[in-house]
Amino acid sequence: MKKLVRYVPTHFLLCIIIGICIQFYWNLWIFDLYKLILLIGIHFLLLIICHLYKKKILFITITSFSFILIGILSTYVSNKENASNYFLKFNEKNASVLLSINEIIKPNNYYEKYKATVSQINSNSTTGDILLHIRKDSLKKKLEIGSQIIIKSDFQEIKNVLNPHQFNYKNYLKKQGIYHQAFMNHNEYRVLKSKKHSLQLFFTNIKKGIQISLSQKGFSKNELAVINALLIGNKQQISSELRNSYAKAGAIHILAISGLHIGILFLMLSFLFSPLKYFKNGLLIKTILVISLLWMFAILTGFSASVTRAVTMFSFISLGQSFKRDTPIEYSIIASMFILLIVSPLFLFDIGFQLSYCAVFSIVWLQPLFYNLWNPKLIIIRKVWQLTTVSITAQIGVLPISLFYFHQFPGLFLISNLIIIPFLGIILTFGFILILLIKIDYLPNFLVSSYSFIIRQMNTFVNWISTQEAFLFTEISMSLLEMIGWYLCIIISIQFLLQKTASKFIILLCAIILLQSVYLKEKNSLNTKKEFLVFHKNKHSIIANRTGKNVKVISDLNSISLKKEKILSTYKTGENVLFEYPKEEKSILKIKNDYLLFIDSIGVYPKKNLHNPIVILQYSPKINLTRLIETIQPKEVVVDGTNYKSYVSRWRLTCKKEKTPFHFTGDNGAYVLKY
Repeated sequence: MKKLVRYVPTHFLLCIIIGICIQFYWNLWIFDLYKLILLIGIHFLLLIICHLYKKKILFITITSFSFILIGILSTYVSNKENASNYFLKFNEKNASVLLSINEIIKPNNYYEKYKATVSQINSNSTTGDILLHIRKDSLKKKLEIGSQIIIKSDFQEIKNVLNPHQFNYKNYLKKQGIYHQAFMNHNEYRVLKSKKHSLQLFFTNIKKGIQISLSQKGFSKNELAVINALLIGNKQQISSELRNSYAKAGAIHILAISGLHIGILFLMLSFLFSPLKYFKNGLLIKTILVISLLWMFAILTGFSASVTRAVTMFSFISLGQSFKRDTPIEYSIIASMFILLIVSPLFLFDIGFQLSYCAVFSIVWLQPLFYNLWNPKLIIIRKVWQLTTVSITAQIGVLPISLFYFHQFPGLFLISNLIIIPFLGIILTFGFILILLIKIDYLPNFLVSSYSFIIRQMNTFVNWISTQEAFLFTEISMSLLEMIGWYLCIIISIQFLLQKTASKFIILLCAIILLQSVYLKEKNSLNTKKEFLVFHKNKHSIIANRTGKNVKVISDLNSISLKKEKILSTYKTGENVLFEYPKEEKSILKIKNDYLLFIDSIGVYPKKNLHNPIVILQYSPKINLTRLIETIQPKEVVVDGTNYKSYVSRWRLTCKKEKTPFHFTGDNGAYVLKY
């Protein structure tokens, strides 16, 4: 840890992270060329003055501010909305749009999904990505990477999340630079005969050839899905059941090519080319070959974010080993992170990026300490112990952030990793041999059978682990402040164990008190929070009244469906509350100073002694809304997902005409009334 603190680029990296966050969340910088030139000029002038007059502290301050500015500018530049040829600036009704398909996304029940670049609108060359949805049709051929299609302009903004604590898909796509989407049927676009040629398309065709060859070798559906995921980064064929099994076993990272896979590949290549170091300039040649093959593999697997950052990291590690053997590995990791965030600042908000670097830093920092606690003599036990310490330290590094994002902890992660990681090494090694033999058209049947057996055994083991539900701890609530507090305590605790001094003990006590304060604050917030909610769910009503930690839920769903309802389970975990399911149904409810009037399909409501209520319309009541507004003058009209869309549209127009606030949960999200 001291190495990192004393390493100057670490401080610059922190400044870049600050700059990225400032621009991403507050959009501080709006481009102005003259302002930029003036700012850079002033910076250089101040740096020169500080250097000449030996003002070290001021020099460091200005330099730090310079890197904050670099973070701000790199985030601004990476946002394609700021480009002069961003497609929305040329968009007009029924314009002719040229799209280039550059990524195939896992489809849902109704649509094939693609990431596409808007290359041209009418005669204007444009830039910017969209999410393209094409309705499924088994008789129609699916689009491929590199395909170019012509559509009519009909872009839609990606909707916000509709219920509290649900996965925010809009925010997820925003962090990938995607802000709009398009929906269409097969008869609403035209495919051009020519494809957009690129290096990515070349490797995509190679990958497609490998997939076809593998599918002809008799592997089962799940075996083939795992092979495609591990060797060429294609996760489209992984079933939801298989994915859930790996997630419950704490081995979901196995199915996505990331740092672990690239690390194994890096070790394989380093071993393969190690004889080169005995020749003149052999070490340099070895480094070039290793880095080149790593990047070729990155292109082959589709240049995903996880692969790109892992290959970048190991490229820097390889360079560090080649030119400065005594350079700590932490420096190479910091350098890779530094470069990645300058080139692609939005990587900072990628969950995989955060998990990957937390795991790597934890392994590099803690694994030698854990490993030195015991020194077994037998080499097999020593290797098992080494793998155990790697798994434990990686889990320590990612545990708080995993609980924050996923709210679950697989208790058998250690057993999973001890068995699966050796499996993974064997699978990757023999997998690449398998691909090579396929390409030269010489693949013995016994090798296919053996490889199939290994994959099958791994899947069977993972499935068994996933069924041990007593060891899977779910619905664990953790806030952002709690996560930061836990990381602070972990870091300071390890520092104290390394150097048991009075000052470090006092710092540790302060960290513990700070963590306790965070929990007290969260508990106070939990116990004092009061709100009434109308959730959005198509065709069903879910209403909740929260007082502190207790939430009363009223719904038309049966008790079994209600307890399995994801809308409620995510709210329960995110807010750390307890649910009650009373049978009571009220047409009028008083919340502090507000009256809530529920009007259902019968359409009956009191016309006297009720002034300025919040009206909640459910089950498409046949009412004259204009007359209702004139009679009881509602404070607001709330419409949930149980109503016909034609009714919703008519009510919206009526409320607009009568100047009455209107809230439809299908557009505006769940209605939340705090009191």
